[in-house]
Amino acid sequence: MFGDRAIVLGNSDGIFAGDRTVTPAGEYPRIPYREAMLKYGSDKPDLRNPLLITDVSDHFKGSGFGLFAGLVEKGAVVRAVPAPGTAEKSRKFFDDMNEWARSEGFAGLGYATRKSGEWGGPIAKNHGEEGMNRIAEAMGLGPDDGIFFAAGKEEEAAKLAGAARTRVAEQLDLIEKGAFRFCWIVDFPMFEYNDEQKKIDFSHNPFSMPQGEMEALETKDPLDILAWQYDIVCNGVELSSGAIRNHRPDIMYKAFEIAGYSKEEVDTNFAGMINAFKFGAPPHGGSAPGIDRIVMLLADEPNIREVILFPMNQKAEDLMMNAPASVMPKQLKELHIKVVEPS
Repeated sequence: MFGDRAIVLGNSDGIFAGDRTVTPAGEYPRIPYREAMLKYGSDKPDLRNPLLITDVSDHFKGSGFGLFAGLVEKGAVVRAVPAPGTAEKSRKFFDDMNEWARSEGFAGLGYATRKSGEWGGPIAKNHGEEGMNRIAEAMGLGPDDGIFFAAGKEEEAAKLAGAARTRVAEQLDLIEKGAFRFCWIVDFPMFEYNDEQKKIDFSHNPFSMPQGEMEALETKDPLDILAWQYDIVCNGVELSSGAIRNHRPDIMYKAFEIAGYSKEEVDTNFAGMINAFKFGAPPHGGSAPGIDRIVMLLADEPNIREVILFPMNQKAEDLMMNAPASVMPKQLKELHIKVVEPS
């Protein structure tokens, strides 16, 4: 694993950070992927945001709020996002959040208001005061803190809760200013279930070394296998992604077999890599820093296009280089390429 000093934003001298505070070298939190998705709704968490998401699915089992109770019974989840100090906020604040969620393509964002310990809103009314108090206790909320709810399939609920976490913090001005907050995201899953194809598939990088190596591939549920993959994240931006790579042909064959590939398909589609492994490849790993993203943060720019020398427009055209452009016949001839127009 790479040390925290690998990224220039967080160097011990703070040369590049200016007057902004930086997570001290050696103190970057290491957050497992599944924990990041649960608590932050993202594998690129912005730790300047103090809000934490809580899974409250169990609280709605058999609840008087039938919508959530029915979803949980069918295997869905309910995630809760705190809205601290919103006792004096009007209903419009909460309704606007719901409309925002719908505008982002979600079904909606439920909510419960609270003022001096008194609950408000249809979810609280149907779930009951005692049940709402238990949820508030589990979330560590105070008597004037509201709650937003995201419900649905786990991936969908996590995505909505993560976006709502950011939105609420922005609306309430909770995001720490003048800071670079780093973390490592580790323990990425090796495999995931593909709902469309109804099969096990690779989750991120198929060429990473599984934790536990061949033993894990042969004995564990594929969905429980973790990979030696890691990202370094700052202020919600992935700055570098890396992994300890697999270097053994037997592990490569087995990992791809789990994902539905035959030995022949591996030999055909990944000939260069599998042959290199057969000749003998040493253990290896690395990380690929996104220099443009680092510069974007240092320059305090909201969009990476502002720090790229020749950014493309929405048509994927580079106007400075006039690309893409027609290729001259001479160039095609040099490369032995013939253009065949469709009939």
